[in-house]
Amino acid sequence: MLQLSGVSYRYAGYSNEVLHDIDLRLDDGEIIGLVGPNEAGKSTLCLVASGLAPASIGGSLRGSLTLDGVPAAGLATHKLAERVVIGFQNPNTQRSGIAATVFEEIALGPMNLGLPVAETVERTRAAIARLRLDDLIRRDPQRLSGGQAQLVGIASLLAMQPRHVILDEPTAQLDPAGTRLVGEALRALATTGTSLLIAEHKTDLLDGLCSRIIAIDGGRIILDGPTATVFDDPRLAALGVEPPARARLVRALGNRGLEGSIVEDAIAGAAS
Repeated sequence: MLQLSGVSYRYAGYSNEVLHDIDLRLDDGEIIGLVGPNEAGKSTLCLVASGLAPASIGGSLRGSLTLDGVPAAGLATHKLAERVVIGFQNPNTQRSGIAATVFEEIALGPMNLGLPVAETVERTRAAIARLRLDDLIRRDPQRLSGGQAQLVGIASLLAMQPRHVILDEPTAQLDPAGTRLVGEALRALATTGTSLLIAEHKTDLLDGLCSRIIAIDGGRIILDGPTATVFDDPRLAALGVEPPARARLVRALGNRGLEGSIVEDAIAGAAS
């Protein structure tokens, strides 16, 4: 379990806090979606939930982050990485710069955990297979498209098999097929007990993936509840967040006199 309790955070050099009184609990195997307008604090919340803020980037934190009951305060960066990992919107942020091939790039994570070679190779191959990257394994990581680099970055995280994964816009550079592929991989990862917090503008992805949605604005949690409840809340549009297609369709047809439950059942039947 990953838990933030009464967390407020201020960047180094800032006079004001950018997160305010955040309470968030992420249970094992749970997938939570994080939405909100630009500059709402989503990326900052991801950094704090991963322990990188303030451990690596400095700043001032009030409240606490605990990882599986262990306080994150004071943990060395490599100890944090054994429990929680973060993926950034820009995959170049994660690229090591020292790997000659995509295979080596993905293998670096488990290698840095000190795992035996056989287990490192097994985990790397499993991550490659899950994201269907076989055609890229001999490619230079610096010669990938944006979407390819984003998939490789996610594979690098999967190979580490962390207890908790924080993702900040993980599909920003992916086409619909790549987005679906990532969604399938993350869903499968959650079934192993890994918990995920995903900041994402693509609400259609979150709608089919998450059991719970948190909406933030101005560094505060505004909405927090089951996925369908939050995405059907009219306050979401006021935050500048476009609801998923399902919610928009239900609302539109409901306005024409159709029962919402009938529409939901029809959509669920079509999806299955």
